[in-house]
Amino acid sequence: MISALSQLVDLVEEDTYCIDVLTQVSATTKALQSFAPTMMDDHLQSCVADAIAQGGDQAQNKITEASQAIARMVRS
Repeated sequence: MISALSQLVDLVEEDTYCIDVLTQVSATTKALQSFAPTMMDDHLQSCVADAIAQGGDQAQNKITEASQAIARMVRS
């Protein structure tokens, strides 16, 4: 991901044709969108599951945090 973003910066700095930059932006956006659900799944299975197992306020905080992150993912 970092190399893709770095490549975008290079394209802009090199005054690459706008359509070519936009094509790369689209490809990078799709890659990030496919990464997000995987990251969320890992978070739910580790951080949230651990917090639930421990119980207390931390569990509710992690659930709320994950719910808000999912809502942001859906809106984007």
